[in-house]
Amino acid sequence: MAEERLPGPVDGGNGGPVTPGAEPPRPGTPANGGKGAPALPATRRGPAPGPEGAVITPDPAERPVRSITRTRVSGLWIGVTLSAVVLLFLLIFILQNNVPTPIRFLGVEGTLPVGVALLFAAVLGILLVALPGYLRILQLRRAARKHDPR
Repeated sequence: MAEERLPGPVDGGNGGPVTPGAEPPRPGTPANGGKGAPALPATRRGPAPGPEGAVITPDPAERPVRSITRTRVSGLWIGVTLSAVVLLFLLIFILQNNVPTPIRFLGVEGTLPVGVALLFAAVLGILLVALPGYLRILQLRRAARKHDPR
């Protein structure tokens, strides 16, 4: 028993390349061989009918794809990567500014490359800001322990 086959992409071609967002071919046009079932209106939304006319729905057992959440380890890797980039720029700065410069600090004299001297100055500046912050954190922790009802 031979089945009647409608022209499709394999038999009758698909009418050439498709432009994204273009309207589908209408029934009776050369794009679909001029035969076959009428096309669905462009305004219809929802699941497409299957081979026997049944509506195909997604398998409820399949879970939707979740986005990957950030973790502490991923934050650590971002921090390590950014630190490596900053250290690379710092190394380039020190290597490009290696002219010896006389340094005097609290009666001590010596010579250092300009890049190294600026690095020391930056580290001391960071310590001047971090030390009071660290002391304040300790103060707040003591106060929290004192008022903790446990």
